Amino acid sequence: MLDPGGLYTVEQDVWESLAGSRPTLVHLLEGYVDAGQVAKQLSEHILGTMNPELMVTFDHDQLHDYRSRRPAMVFDTNTWTSLTDYRLAIHKVTDASGRAFLLLSGPEPDTQWNRAAAAVLGIVEQLDVPLLVTAQGVPMGVPHTRPVLVTGHATDPDLVQDNPVWIDRVTVPGSFSAMIEWNAGQTGRLGRGFVAHVPHYLAPGQYAPGALAALERIREATGLDVPPGELATLALQTLSQLEGEVESDGELGPLVKALEQQYDELQATGRPSVPSADEIGAAVEQFLAEQGDDPEEGRATHQ
Repeated sequence: MLDPGGLYTVEQDVWESLAGSRPTLVHLLEGYVDAGQVAKQLSEHILGTMNPELMVTFDHDQLHDYRSRRPAMVFDTNTWTSLTDYRLAIHKVTDASGRAFLLLSGPEPDTQWNRAAAAVLGIVEQLDVPLLVTAQGVPMGVPHTRPVLVTGHATDPDLVQDNPVWIDRVTVPGSFSAMIEWNAGQTGRLGRGFVAHVPHYLAPGQYAPGALAALERIREATGLDVPPGELATLALQTLSQLEGEVESDGELGPLVKALEQQYDELQATGRPSVPSADEIGAAVEQFLAEQGDDPEEGRATHQ
């Protein structure tokens, strides 16, 4: 393996300001299954409201497949007017109580996963990071009219005792964040993650209630003071908008009622009609197929 340190550059003054602080690392990467854009919303919320300081920049040209995920460019009349390129980076963030933590955000690498993971975990070791935390959304057969269910996972299973009885054991394609958590656990570092169950009929767009639920679990697990701010407002607006749609949509109403019955069975007995592995796979495949659609079209664009 080539030297992992060759994948990134460091802002030395920001790095040195963390000496002895043992910051938590929150990693929220784009590119894997993220129903409701839970991870994306969380990273944008943190970067947009908490005065982040750039600390580590990865050489994304070594990690990104530009023909698979092309940067957005705007052509206006007779010239290119903008280029929105990708950046994988770690920012130092200070929470509302003055506690510093790290945020790794951007697109998950397309190549050199082992080397990139070694680079991240090398940074974790140098800064003596005690806890790594992530979050994402998955499409599930749940209604938006009930509280968002969240499945937790951790390198120490004893920390996860309250998962909803929805999925027992399932094999899924790996993600870079999952690889980071796995490798962290192999070296004795604690990794935790939270997966928000997003209504499958809303999975392709932004679903703020899912991001808000994941944020609350991150706050509980880390003690970080990250105010929900506009996420809470967006969640209320989303639910209010959906209430009107359910009343006027002849197909959505019966679907939601059926999902409510299944959800309530879960809460009452702990023994719901759990979807089969084939049903889960079909839901994920449908979600991935819809990712090529225009995110500004259709019912799933609630923000």
